[in-house]
Amino acid sequence: MDIVPPAAPCGTTAIASCSSTACQLLPSFPPPERSSTAVFCVDANGCCNFTTVQAALDAVPPNSQKRSIVWINSGIYFKQVTVKKPNVTFQGQGLKATTIVWNDTANSAHGTPESASVHIDAPGFVAKKLASSKPPAPKPGAVGAQAVAIRINGDEAAFWGCGFFGAQDTLLDDQFRHYFKECFIQGGIDFIFGDGRSLYENCTLNSIAEELPKGQGSINGAITAQGSGNILLRRAWQAYSRVVFAYTYMPAIVASAGWGNWGQESRKQEPVFNSFSRTVAFARNLDASYIDGHEWLKPFDDALFA
Repeated sequence: MDIVPPAAPCGTTAIASCSSTACQLLPSFPPPERSSTAVFCVDANGCCNFTTVQAALDAVPPNSQKRSIVWINSGIYFKQVTVKKPNVTFQGQGLKATTIVWNDTANSAHGTPESASVHIDAPGFVAKKLASSKPPAPKPGAVGAQAVAIRINGDEAAFWGCGFFGAQDTLLDDQFRHYFKECFIQGGIDFIFGDGRSLYENCTLNSIAEELPKGQGSINGAITAQGSGNILLRRAWQAYSRVVFAYTYMPAIVASAGWGNWGQESRKQEPVFNSFSRTVAFARNLDASYIDGHEWLKPFDDALFA
């Protein structure tokens, strides 16, 4: 195993290898092959080799077949992050403890996708126990205020116990296959969107909008709300859009219509698969096979070294 040793933990003597106190700074993720993993430690206060997440990513070898683990200590990391190297894991200390935030909007970044706090542009990405966030929500109807917390444009990405906080366009599930487990996703308008083929399991979607928020799917999850008005579960943006809610708790605030058509009646005639029920007949299809998970999805385990 290759380890970038952490700098001296705050208040201790410098240590040149992973032992005793230093190991407390290292991640808790078991790679498929423990003998071929590199670990990079990030701490905003200088207790590791890197003070920013991007600096640690820049140290990851390009096109490596090893799993590179970026262990991120508790703190708020105010800088945009872009992952362009495969097989990277972000390990945080909890979605309320480790946060990556950036303040771009569609206006300032010259486009909604470009505003993301975190960009995932490589395959095999994993994130555990951290949050990606945007600044406080703008007023309803603000023009160009779309602000993406995370944009996922890499295949076979998995998120465990993560939080995504924003208002409009929080989570851009852009392309390819993704998996979310026990994640918290907050927003007000279109706060999950994109062309990805993804499975959300035991996730919570939290609406904070004052007017007609929209969202997309989870399997075995919940929808909550703060504020007033009704929630539309989704709106068909383009042809062949699809979302399924199964075994999901839905409060009375969810509009009985379920979904909207953006004022275009023709979209009602497009092949839109849009069912939401606790006991739908097709529920047997809503498992990891939907994203070919048996080919790439690894089980969650909190032990780095067995």
